[in-house]
Amino acid sequence: MNLGPLMVDLRGAALEPEERELLGHPLVGGVILFARNYESPELLQRLVTAIHALRTPALLVAVDQEGGRVQRFRDGFTRLPPARVLGHRLDRDRAAGLALARQLGWLMASELRAAGVDLSFAPCVDLDYGFSQVIGDRALHRRAAAVGDLAVAWMFGMREAGMAAVAKHFPGHGAVAADSHVALPVDRREWADLESDLLPYRRLLANGLPAVMAAHVVYQAVDSLPASLSPRWLRDCLRGELGFQGAVFADDLSMAGAAACGDVVARAALALAAGCDMLPVCNDRAAVQALLATLPATAADPVSALRLARLHGRPMPGREELLAGPRWQECAAAAARCFEADPLQFEG
Repeated sequence: MNLGPLMVDLRGAALEPEERELLGHPLVGGVILFARNYESPELLQRLVTAIHALRTPALLVAVDQEGGRVQRFRDGFTRLPPARVLGHRLDRDRAAGLALARQLGWLMASELRAAGVDLSFAPCVDLDYGFSQVIGDRALHRRAAAVGDLAVAWMFGMREAGMAAVAKHFPGHGAVAADSHVALPVDRREWADLESDLLPYRRLLANGLPAVMAAHVVYQAVDSLPASLSPRWLRDCLRGELGFQGAVFADDLSMAGAAACGDVVARAALALAAGCDMLPVCNDRAAVQALLATLPATAADPVSALRLARLHGRPMPGREELLAGPRWQECAAAAARCFEADPLQFEG
């Protein structure tokens, strides 16, 4: 059975009987986990193992574990600083900033891989224009070149830990004030002004970026549809101009930024037609059921399934072996030092 295009969520820290049936549907290809699904590293590994055992190829298991405000698993995992810390470090010492980015990318990914989690939706490569509160300190830097350099280092760290990077939010969420969780942001800049936002993606693609997540943001000069639902952005720009061959995730289709484009079935149809390979639908089981009842079997595209299958995490040491190793100890200490200078500056 191929991986389908839907990524769904779960209610708790263990699979319920009806969820086992849900995850067996051919249109489902992945599971996204949240803080409610986490109690301890041991129970997390048990949950992920149960999910992976349901199908062949195994469903992808993903989480948002960027660091700072966006870290779903906390107790039992190393506390990660917000990405802005890396930009500050780069400004003081370029080599040290890049080294820290690689360390934190490896640390984040290795701890998740020890529990069996395939993907973290990271790095966030939105530029820090100072407009977006939902991005805020999740941004690596204001300068596009700095974001590109740090994101590549972070991606290399993830790769060394056996995890594929998923850069977000293509082509950039940093220049709009509205939060796409609760509204449809509109970026009114001209096309030429968007080139800075694309630069980090160009750098990442040149170094083998495996996946991106597209933003629920309208770029008025390019298309009236959000980038996540736009063939002009995903087929013409991302795959055409930029030559991207990896997997494309839409941002969560339950968010208000997507809801402006119709009901969930209409949103999903637009996203698939635009070129998305996987569609997360979170915190709305009724919407998932509507999609399973409505989307045609052809929505499970074999080419998309192949792109997604390449995102499975590589085998890595278990948790006990990981925590005993010198690299984990070095990287965990580097993460801890990020909080020592001024702990009050950190959100979350």
